[in-house]
Amino acid sequence: MAAEEQTDGATPPKPKGIRQDAINLPNLLTFLRIIMIPLVLYLLADGTPRANFWAAIVYILTAVTDFLDGWLARRMGLISVLGKFLDPLADKLLVMATLVFMAYLGRLPLLGVAAVILMVGRELSITALRTIAMSEGVVMAAGQGGKDKTALQMTAILLLIVYHPYEVDFFFFRVDVDLAQVGLIILYMSVFFAITSAGEYIKLFVDAVEAKERRLAEEQHAGERQVEARQGG
Repeated sequence: MAAEEQTDGATPPKPKGIRQDAINLPNLLTFLRIIMIPLVLYLLADGTPRANFWAAIVYILTAVTDFLDGWLARRMGLISVLGKFLDPLADKLLVMATLVFMAYLGRLPLLGVAAVILMVGRELSITALRTIAMSEGVVMAAGQGGKDKTALQMTAILLLIVYHPYEVDFFFFRVDVDLAQVGLIILYMSVFFAITSAGEYIKLFVDAVEAKERRLAEEQHAGERQVEARQGG
């Protein structure tokens, strides 16, 4: 009985704090991804084919850590508030820092620079919209358009990092491929999905907020009817 009483009266485990979340493996991988961003920029600044190759390798490693941290967090039951904040932040920092730095290095034409400005504005706007949505208790999940945009951006950035033309051997024939031009074409394609997915987010936000306002109005009317019923009784 004493043992049962002690078990029944046992205090539940304390929730993990931010400091504990910061040192779990998935979040450490996310921190590593953020730390690797300056290394990518440093190698890009060199501009030689060899440096670009290694910049591409580091960039691919950041993409691998992006997959691993999410997979490990789900597998190990380590999904945390800090991780939900850091993971998209690391992705946006990597994409925006790389694009802006390549524009600074002159690797992008004027149209490419305009595309980068549009993308940065889009990311800032959607991030602000999500922050407002969270304050309203509205969850805005990533749509398919946003996922397609991210996939195209990551591919375009990788090709723009490699940058130099290469001869691709298809066994039966060889083709000279200008990776910078291919990367630019994919980057322009991602702009289309950036705009359309932003429209999807705005529509989702408006619909969710209107649904919340209707629900609150209905609850208020229901409360008023109950008060009138009590007064009438």
